[in-house]
Amino acid sequence: MGRTAVVLVLAVLVALGAALALFVGNRGEALSALRSRYAAERIATLVNLLEETAPESRRHVMRRLDTPGLRAGWGILPLVSDPTPPPGLPRAIALRLGRELEDREVRCTLGPLPPPPLMERPGPGPGPGPGPGPVPGMGPGSGMGQAFGLGRGGTDVALQVSVRLNDGSWLNVFAPMEHNDSLWQARFVLPLLGALLAVTLAALWAVRRATLPLAGLAAAAERLGMDVNSPPLPERGPREVRAAAQAFNVMQDRIRRFVDDRTQMLAAISHDLRTPITRMKLRAEFVEDEEQRLKMLADLDEMEHMIAATLAFARDDATREERRPVDVAMLVQGLSDDLGAAYQGPESLIAAARPLALKRAVANILDNARKYGGGAHASLRRDDGQLAIIIDDTGPGIAEADREKVFAPFVRLETSRNRDTGGTGLGLAVARAAIRAHGGDITLENRPQGGLRVILSFPVG
Repeated sequence: MGRTAVVLVLAVLVALGAALALFVGNRGEALSALRSRYAAERIATLVNLLEETAPESRRHVMRRLDTPGLRAGWGILPLVSDPTPPPGLPRAIALRLGRELEDREVRCTLGPLPPPPLMERPGPGPGPGPGPGPVPGMGPGSGMGQAFGLGRGGTDVALQVSVRLNDGSWLNVFAPMEHNDSLWQARFVLPLLGALLAVTLAALWAVRRATLPLAGLAAAAERLGMDVNSPPLPERGPREVRAAAQAFNVMQDRIRRFVDDRTQMLAAISHDLRTPITRMKLRAEFVEDEEQRLKMLADLDEMEHMIAATLAFARDDATREERRPVDVAMLVQGLSDDLGAAYQGPESLIAAARPLALKRAVANILDNARKYGGGAHASLRRDDGQLAIIIDDTGPGIAEADREKVFAPFVRLETSRNRDTGGTGLGLAVARAAIRAHGGDITLENRPQGGLRVILSFPVG
């Protein structure tokens, strides 16, 4: 779920970044187009106005039309010396002015703002009467008028335009370049972050909703591992999830039928074998040799016991029993007293368990420790939701290579047991099946001071 959510959020961030980059690019292009159009329209208006104004009145008109955003002047020399405009905004304005002002020479470029004039002093102008002299940094005889006392607190770059009028004089224009407003302002960033948060929450909700059926499938598989008769998985959700749930339920039903068929087969075999065993017992009673008669009856009893143990193991009664609150401490202590084992642990410990299955498992381990380990010592502890029943003996222990082998049905280690003890090799197998039906397991380890330690652990919530 976490990986999927991270991928979705990263995808949203990438898409948002790409959209933001496109927006910034388009915004810059749109602003440049608007500026070029606005500047061209104002300059064309100034040109037409000057053409219609008498030369002696032009300076007065220029003073009236002069604004901070478009500083204009009139003189005998062009402000822009290069007739070829550079690419970008200057060329766009030059082309637009060229279309609007036919048969007039237009020069356009980007340059620094002029420094503020030291003073206005009389000087030659294109028309009669006195006019302001050259402005420092503007080129001699530009005659830009009083308007060029700018550059304080503005930008450092301005659009410079020179348009040749019909009488040979020049209209010179400065248009300070204003910086675009930064996008990283609260009115822009807060809605962006809000949208990102909303999309992230929606992605997390969608991913969680999509992964819930997988969690249900995992829980159902865990239940099936402990109990083949667990309830089936609900078949709901998207089509793929329903198909997976249906396939899982079909698999569970097949496993259940397989187990039931095996149990019925073993029950039939057990029933069929008991009849000849009973007849053989009756015939053994007629054997005159007492020693042989007793041996035959013992063998028949052992066969009957093995058949009953095998049938009990095949039925797997541990998975059919319901869990209920059980005083595990009292159960272990009672079995220890019955089988002659020592007990050390709490007087009472209540946990949800299958009482008959747990009692069978603990009894089998204690009985093995008593028979093959020279005595048993039981203890009980509970940590972090796990309950552990520990049974120690003082026997020879079990080699590491054989610790898993002894849990297989009908396996008996000759070094620790023989047929005289009456064992069938199913005690550990039955015990492990019972503990695994509780969701736990049985582990074996040799004690440093000698003997075997058997740990039965399972979760109790």
